[in-house]
Amino acid sequence: MANYVTAQHVGTEPAQCDAVAVHTAPSGARAYALLDGYGRGDTVPLWVAREVRRVARAASRRGDAGAGLRHIYQQHATDPARQDPERRLHLPKAAAVVAVSVPGGPLTVAWCGDSRAYLLQDGTVRRLTEDHNGRRVQPANPRFPKGGSRHFLTTYLGNVHGDEETLRSFMRHRTVDSVTVEPDGPYRLLLATDGAYAPHEEAGHDLYEQLGHGSLIPAVRDFVIDAVHTSMAATCTAGNATALLAELG
Repeated sequence: MANYVTAQHVGTEPAQCDAVAVHTAPSGARAYALLDGYGRGDTVPLWVAREVRRVARAASRRGDAGAGLRHIYQQHATDPARQDPERRLHLPKAAAVVAVSVPGGPLTVAWCGDSRAYLLQDGTVRRLTEDHNGRRVQPANPRFPKGGSRHFLTTYLGNVHGDEETLRSFMRHRTVDSVTVEPDGPYRLLLATDGAYAPHEEAGHDLYEQLGHGSLIPAVRDFVIDAVHTSMAATCTAGNATALLAELG
């Protein structure tokens, strides 16, 4: 029986450019991957659907989220088609997050961009990722109370910059960040695109109340639907919203 569920909503966008994949390696390591794609043209949905599967396979087979995501990141960074700045503008890109659960081992999480991972346990919500965007690298100040734009991604899958260039440009993160956690007891893992988490965050909603208990299917379904409705009520628009909720530990 699957220990996870996913939900998606297209919002007010013309197409669904998010994708989710889960892959279990022969070792038993299971990877949960989520991509939030963007770019020009109608190839983005197909590209994202393919790449999320590649990320999940790479991470599960290595038994480590960071090693798997870095492997796929590097393949795109060295792709000759992306070396031309003009051509690169037209190629698909994605914010990516992947988590790997290893039997008897810790949980590893890796990301590039602003898709997030959360750990929900014992009434608390712990955010495991730090966004790679303008808000992170440009702190709030009197002129810009919220800091830089959260919509400006400072790294992503499909980028060509290496760690040294990214650190030199933004000074706060590498191309791919990762974290290892060892939860004590059962917990829930949430992966979410910004279209799913941002409306809840901005409205001050309690993520644990929404997702920390009860059946997985209605919890994640309602989480995504509510995100879209909340966004439309505030701005009359809503982006693609996608979430994965897993029961682990």
